[in-house]
Amino acid sequence: MAITAAQVKELRETTGAGMMDAKKALTETDGDMDAAIDWLRTKGLAKAAKKAGRTAAEGLVAVKVKGGTGVAVEVNAETDFVAKNAEFQSMVGDIAEKATEVDDVEALKAADMGGKTVNDRLTDAIAKIGENMSLRRMAKLEGETVATYVHNAAANGMGQIGVLVALKGGDEAFGRQVAMHIAATQPAALSEAELDPATVEKERQLQMDIARESGKPEQVIEKMIEGRMKKYLAEITLLGQSFVVDPDKTVAQAAADAGAEIVGYVRLAVGEGIEKEKEDFAAEVAKAAQG
Repeated sequence: MAITAAQVKELRETTGAGMMDAKKALTETDGDMDAAIDWLRTKGLAKAAKKAGRTAAEGLVAVKVKGGTGVAVEVNAETDFVAKNAEFQSMVGDIAEKATEVDDVEALKAADMGGKTVNDRLTDAIAKIGENMSLRRMAKLEGETVATYVHNAAANGMGQIGVLVALKGGDEAFGRQVAMHIAATQPAALSEAELDPATVEKERQLQMDIARESGKPEQVIEKMIEGRMKKYLAEITLLGQSFVVDPDKTVAQAAADAGAEIVGYVRLAVGEGIEKEKEDFAAEVAKAAQG
C-alpha cells in the first residue's frame, strides 16, 4: 500500500515521532493509523509527544569555529542531569558541527544529520532519554579571527554560557580574553550605535524623572543627565566597559593596544528568557523516575 505524505504528517503530529519512523510505522501496518501508533509505542518512539508540553530550560550551549566562521547553538532539555549525559553531549556537538553549514536555526532544524533531520534526531533523543528537548537558538559570526569561550564547560566546546568574538587584527588569545569578559559582564550591545534607541530614550526619561525629584533647576538637571547617561552607556556597551583583565582600560582601549578591532560578538546562556517552573529536588527526581 502506498503511504501518503498526509498520513505521515498526521502520524507525526499525533505521536511526535520522527518522519522516517512515522513512515516506517505506516508501512509496517499497511497504513492503519491506530496500528501505526501502537507500533511506535512498542518501539518507544511515541513518547516524545507526551514530553512536548514540559518546560525545557536546561541543556547546553555549544560553540564551533571553522575558518573565519563561528557558530553557537542552544539545545535545551528539562534537567541539568541530561546536560551531563554523554549521548546528549555528542548530539549537541553534532548539531553545532552541522550549524557551520547553514545560515539560521530553521535551516539547521531541517538539515540532514546521519540520514535524519536534526529535528528528527531530537525527537528520537526525547523518546530515548525521556525528557522534552528543543533546538532553541543558533547564532553565526564571521571575522578574520573568531575566538570562543565556554563557561561552566560540561564537555569540549559546550557548557552553560557560550561566547563568540569576531576580530579584525589582534590574535585569538586577546579574543578569548574579550570572550571571557563578555561572559562575565553580559553587555547589551557592542557600542552605543548598536543600542536600541528606544532603550536609551527610556533610560534618559527615567533619569530625568529621578533628577526632577531633587527640585534642582532644569539647566542643572540637563548637565546631571548628560553625566549619568555617559556612565550608563559605558556600563552597558562592550567597548565602553572597563576591561575585566585590566580595569584601568576600557575594552576599546585594550583592543587598540592589542592592534585589534572587535567587529561583533555573540553571547548565549542556557535558558535565558525562559520562565522556569519552580520545583524542589525531590519532585524533580520523582518526575524523572516516572518518565
